[in-house]
Amino acid sequence: MNRKTRIFLPLIIAISIAVGIFLGTSLNYQKKTITFFGGTPQERKIKRLIDYIQYEYVDDVDTDSLLDGTIKNMLDKLDPHSVYISAKELEGVSESMNGKFVGIGIQFRMYKDSLTVVKVLDNGPSERAGLKAGDRILIADNDTLFGKRIGSDYILKTLKGKPNTDVNLVVYRKSENKELPFTITRGEVPIASVDAHYMLNEDLGYIKVNKFAATTYDEFKESLDDLIDQGMEKLVLDLRHNPGGYLQVATQIIDEFLEDGKLIVFTKNKKERIDETFATSKGDFEKGHVFVLINGASASASEIVAGALQDNDKGTIVGRRSFGKGLVQQEMQLGDGSAVRLTVSRYYTPTGRSIQKPYENKKGGEYFNDFETRYHNGELMNADSIKVNDSLKFETPKGKIVYGGGGIIPDVFVSIDTTMFFPDFHYQKSRQFVFQYCDNHVDEFEGWSFERFNKEFDRDDHIFEEYMASVPKSFQYFTDEERANFRLYLKALFAQQIFDVNAYFQIINDQDLMIKKVLELDREGYPLEP
Repeated sequence: MNRKTRIFLPLIIAISIAVGIFLGTSLNYQKKTITFFGGTPQERKIKRLIDYIQYEYVDDVDTDSLLDGTIKNMLDKLDPHSVYISAKELEGVSESMNGKFVGIGIQFRMYKDSLTVVKVLDNGPSERAGLKAGDRILIADNDTLFGKRIGSDYILKTLKGKPNTDVNLVVYRKSENKELPFTITRGEVPIASVDAHYMLNEDLGYIKVNKFAATTYDEFKESLDDLIDQGMEKLVLDLRHNPGGYLQVATQIIDEFLEDGKLIVFTKNKKERIDETFATSKGDFEKGHVFVLINGASASASEIVAGALQDNDKGTIVGRRSFGKGLVQQEMQLGDGSAVRLTVSRYYTPTGRSIQKPYENKKGGEYFNDFETRYHNGELMNADSIKVNDSLKFETPKGKIVYGGGGIIPDVFVSIDTTMFFPDFHYQKSRQFVFQYCDNHVDEFEGWSFERFNKEFDRDDHIFEEYMASVPKSFQYFTDEERANFRLYLKALFAQQIFDVNAYFQIINDQDLMIKKVLELDREGYPLEP
């Protein structure tokens, strides 16, 4: 421990205690804005200490940073999901969970020394103004953006802004070999949380949800209604890699599947107050069966959905054990743009089980990333390797045995597909290659429908071989199965670049083991009634 650390340690401990007392006496589980420096004895104590450090300490000290670090240190002593979010971080988190931001509506990347438009978002300001994928943005409001190293934060700060404000661009359009002026009025740009929806066969639909944001239910409902109109009678709800989100949004989606009066979830706080949520009379898919896909990265609200459908004998859970987060957080604004998300209750599935995995004596990395542990335990390859606690055994109304204590265990297990894992080099290189190829062959896929693309893309392997020739020899080895799967992945990336993310999933799911298992169960008439 160096001298400077020894000096600061007592101060940090003192501030931790004071802030802890303040939060403990003022929080009371209400969503409010907390102002640190006010009139209570605890607040005056903190202010006096901060002032003392700021005015009397021998060296210059960033007291804001000191206080931020203290709050983080205090929350680290609680559960892994009680966290401090700085003002800078909170803006991005809030945009993601609100399902929209204010900007010009493009996806971009720095290609060589130019800010290049990768995708123009549907119905966004840039699409309305006439911007196209492949355009190079050279100047924004007299700020030169090419020929120098600039980061994503700088670009976002330049292109984002207040609603209904203009940004003047100079754009180089490669296909026309000329510079073009654009004035784009910033507006709300949606952040999609439903990645894909389409029909797997004549009566089996598919919806992929990547998080539960403020706009997710509306997106989901629109997708659900569209598939019902196409004749859907059964649904695959893909919640893999979905980290969760708003509890209320998850219950709205569950309500589409459960009959009136069915228990969806209940929560319990430290005062033993129980809040129950029940299905209502609304719901457009109460008679159809649901297959829910989960894996180790399906957490929180995803597990609420899976647990509610499993416990009500409504859905068939397919895949691998979910993450295991059964804690509910509430966000408290701290008055300076930052916030604390504090765990205020636990949630329980309808049968009464908590699926929170143990977190005592586990460091952050070990708790949040237990993929390797599960891999070495064998549970990613074999259902029998999933450890269950018989004391946490529960029974659904139809007699199915389910377990608490650490995630949702699927009804139908599907092992991990190791042939779909490639070296990190290929994930980055392949995306760069796809962009470059489309940029250099602007007319090659002009006018193609998705159906034509799916049948005819790279039938002679010339694009795949061009990619392989562009990588070092040390990365060119694939087994026959890996080669076939990487060709599929490359095709899916092209589909996303040419069409959209929905097309990506239609391609990549063609060889997905969980989708194949669902199609097999569907052919067998699953679920079979007991």
